[in-house]
Amino acid sequence: MNLVKIFLPTAVAFFLGLAFTPIATHFFYKYKMWKKYSRNGAVDAPDFPRIHDEVRELNTPRIGGIIVWTSALLTTCLFSSIAVLWPNPVTEKLNFLSRSQTLIPYFTLLLGAMLGLWEDLAQIYGDGKLARDDSSWRKWKVLLVFILALLVGVWFFYKLELTGFHIPWGGEIELGLLIIPFFVLVALFTWSGSVIDGIDGLGGGVLASIFGAYSAIAFANNQIDLAAFSGVITGALLAFLWFNIPPARFYMGETGMMGLTITLATLAFLTDSVLILPIVSFVLVITSLSVILQFFSKKFRGKRLFRLAPLHHHFEAIGWPPYKVTMRFWVLSVVFAIIGIILAIISR
Repeated sequence: MNLVKIFLPTAVAFFLGLAFTPIATHFFYKYKMWKKYSRNGAVDAPDFPRIHDEVRELNTPRIGGIIVWTSALLTTCLFSSIAVLWPNPVTEKLNFLSRSQTLIPYFTLLLGAMLGLWEDLAQIYGDGKLARDDSSWRKWKVLLVFILALLVGVWFFYKLELTGFHIPWGGEIELGLLIIPFFVLVALFTWSGSVIDGIDGLGGGVLASIFGAYSAIAFANNQIDLAAFSGVITGALLAFLWFNIPPARFYMGETGMMGLTITLATLAFLTDSVLILPIVSFVLVITSLSVILQFFSKKFRGKRLFRLAPLHHHFEAIGWPPYKVTMRFWVLSVVFAIIGIILAIISR
């Protein structure tokens, strides 16, 4: 029955996403929900205009992440409503909305999605630095993510009494109150991996394998509600991916990437697998690190380490077609997700 509780909502989220997407797509195109300004003028790299399709960027909706979190939310509401309206052991078992396991991940997902949606709409309909995604605005964006992560960290410490984390094959480390800033750092780093949303299908496929891995890890921990939650996100991401395979009908946007990446940090702490997170999300890690290393290389060495950053654009710049970059990153993501699952299980 536990497996049914995981796989049934996952499948429902997938099919709800497939049904909801044409409606959302019509809305996206009707109201021209794409960026007003191209990145060509903002990226200081001679290779970028060569690999970047400016016409597509300025004519493709950028808030496709709505499909992911809406499908997940509808699925959760459906199973919760059935349990309330027709209470019996089966429907109550299938209801995976719980205070102890899934309430805080949903809070993180939806609040992060709302913050991201606000930024997306500002870039679609606004003007000035925010609409152009100016570097000065990005500092404020970091502050918003910091505040969200701080709220979740406080909840972990005061409500869930989480004060430490597991070290694979090494016991536990107690941090006490320091668990709050530690969570903030982890959340900021996972969010920095959102730069992977740069090629059709890349971000959706990578995130689907990561959330699928956390569904398996939560199941191994007997956190069935959390496993179902992660499965629902996976199903919703696969529905998004169905329409995002090149040529994409829409991009994930910040409303998807901000909520999903910060939620990954939440899942890592709830499953007590924080040190496994860099392995499960290896592709996000190397993508984020490529940007960080590129920045410091330009600042202190005066030259680029990569032709372009993030890393997927570097491979495009050296001649890999976008579909090849996407497929190879998908393969890497699945492989490291499997490795992470195995390590999480055997290191207890």
